[in-house]
Amino acid sequence: MFRRLLSLFFLAGGVGSAAEPAREIRILCWNLHHGVGEDGNLDLQRIAVVIQAQRPDLVALQEVDKQCRRSGSVDQTAELAKLTGMSGVFGKAMDHDGGEYGQAILSRHPLGDTQIHRLPGDGEPRIAFEAAVTIDGKPLRMISVHLDHQQDARRLKQAEALVAALAHSDVPAILAGDFNDVPGSPVLKAFAAGWTAMAKKEPAFTCPAGQPKVEIDHVLLRGVEARGLLEVLPEAVASDHRPLAGVVVVKP
Repeated sequence: MFRRLLSLFFLAGGVGSAAEPAREIRILCWNLHHGVGEDGNLDLQRIAVVIQAQRPDLVALQEVDKQCRRSGSVDQTAELAKLTGMSGVFGKAMDHDGGEYGQAILSRHPLGDTQIHRLPGDGEPRIAFEAAVTIDGKPLRMISVHLDHQQDARRLKQAEALVAALAHSDVPAILAGDFNDVPGSPVLKAFAAGWTAMAKKEPAFTCPAGQPKVEIDHVLLRGVEARGLLEVLPEAVASDHRPLAGVVVVKP
């Protein structure tokens, strides 16, 4: 009788049974240069091939066109979603060339509400674009960002405004994009209190894609843990930035 009870106890997951492992979430971040590569060609198909090869759960994309004349009046988010078999949402930073220009998020998981965080400063309008995601019934915030590339002071104000805008939620979050600044800069330090930057494998430079010289694309985490190092993919033609790929898990 005792052996039978002991067997039932362990089958039921008694004391000391292992917890269910955290689900790994594969992420990718890429400034697309509206689909125009280092060779001057506009080619969304080759971008989709790179994305598909990584089998990401979530993708943050910057410099995305929606029905702009320069990119053939194509809704690039919808086209990339179709080519990759993912869902996609677009956030407009500004009107441009007969259409719209901004950022996009692709997902293999249900997408919910979206929000555009408009960032301060004159010059080209800058935003962070956020989408609510549900993975295995758990909420997650995926945020794509593209900061100013011209003025250090303006870029820092944008970073500080974004930190404040994202501070009012305890939902785990991934912030990924083109920060136009390097590790250790005041802009990246602005996120130090609440966010953790994913460390990269070497070589860590991301731009220009052909011969990278600067590390300006980053992934920051809050309530989320890195599983290994972020990799700068060796894609040197499809855009003027190289993409980032990595794996994270939501903290229990």
